[in-house]
Amino acid sequence: MELIASINGAINNFVWGVPMLVLLVGGGILLTIRCKGVQFRKFGYAMKNTIGKIFKKGEAKEGEITPFQAMSTALAGTVGTGNIAGITTAVTLGGPGTIFWLWITALIGMATKYSEVLLAVKFREKNKYGDWVGGPMYYIKNGLGKNWKWLGAIFCIFAALAAFGIGNAVQVGNITDSVNTVILSFNPDFSGQSTVNVVLGLILVVLTAIVLFGGIKRLGAVTEKLVPFMAVVYIVACVIVLVYYGAYLPAVFSKIFTGAFSPEGVTGGAVGSVILVITWGVKRGVFSNEAGLGSAPMAHAATSETDPVKQGLYGIFEVFMDTIVICSLSGLTILCAAEGGALNLNIGTEGTTALNAQALGSVFTQKGGAIIIAVGLALFAFSTILSWALYGTRCCEFLFGSKAIKPYQIIFLVIIFVGATMELSLAWSIADTLNGLMAIPNLIALVGLSGVVVRETKRHFSEKVNK
Repeated sequence: MELIASINGAINNFVWGVPMLVLLVGGGILLTIRCKGVQFRKFGYAMKNTIGKIFKKGEAKEGEITPFQAMSTALAGTVGTGNIAGITTAVTLGGPGTIFWLWITALIGMATKYSEVLLAVKFREKNKYGDWVGGPMYYIKNGLGKNWKWLGAIFCIFAALAAFGIGNAVQVGNITDSVNTVILSFNPDFSGQSTVNVVLGLILVVLTAIVLFGGIKRLGAVTEKLVPFMAVVYIVACVIVLVYYGAYLPAVFSKIFTGAFSPEGVTGGAVGSVILVITWGVKRGVFSNEAGLGSAPMAHAATSETDPVKQGLYGIFEVFMDTIVICSLSGLTILCAAEGGALNLNIGTEGTTALNAQALGSVFTQKGGAIIIAVGLALFAFSTILSWALYGTRCCEFLFGSKAIKPYQIIFLVIIFVGATMELSLAWSIADTLNGLMAIPNLIALVGLSGVVVRETKRHFSEKVNK
């Protein structure tokens, strides 16, 4: 076990280390240049044709979902515990400057996610049930050619296994931890955590099964309601805290920009390396919005939208909402509360969601802060479970055919219960490594098919101009 842990640790250090982050950001820069900064040039157009159509009733045929439902399903997978816990970790270990590099990563990642989604719709297929299926494995097979199908299979192996950990058990563990934290805030002597975990595990299994066995239609219907609700609850709570500490915002932004380039002056020497600040900012940005990993395209492929570019615009909005809005609010909330004296970040020491709860609690009372964080984590984590159930299923279907869908889904449900009741840290660490390894086949495909992205983008906007 120690040998396995050691090997996994070495691989993990690569896939979530500087070399891979350079590849992910480098791929985003290449796509940004080749598409002439489409995420900047057409940002207004993207917002108008995504969030601007949120209340427009969409129609989708059997086996497909509306463009907004597809985006909600993908956003459900990307907006997870990393948006709260991950940002706190980055800020406490890298200082306020990490937020700046988080923003830079998001701006570049918009081009990556746009390209992934565009290719997913361009090269998707119908399966035996009449559902649209797509993602990296399909744009590798249908875009790069059948000789590259093996690369798509490698992506699917990594993703199908990663879904059990990073998209399932880790999320379940976060839900049980957050619920137990709330219980302990009301009753510090409570000792029935194991019973609570079993009950929560069973509830999550039932809820996930109801959605999962209802097919892509039910998944889309659930996520289009769940994602906006959970985002609004968390955003409103954070905004209220920022208004309360509004006088400290200028100082916080000053520390963010100063700390991005000279961290030692902001952190009192606790963080003295610009490379460390950049690494934490980029790492949490990529981990949060998943641009380049290849997960979200599998949800977007189910859209009723036939124009790849129009659905690609949702990829731009997705990164904007996930990272620029939600992640920024998490970071600004704890930084403002710390600047106002409500908490001590202890820069250089890894912080937990207790800091987020403390920041919110300084306005909503400590019990109120704990409840908001618990509800936010629970909703974020549950939505992630639903999306990754779809991702894992699609990958298993690509590898073994439609007959493997139900067995995979049953195993996925079993893992939910296991994740709620057992501590399997090594298994989750391996899943985290597999999650990062997914990016390698996907990045190869994105670079190889970047010409297709450029042509489709030119086609769409030239047709729009000519209309």
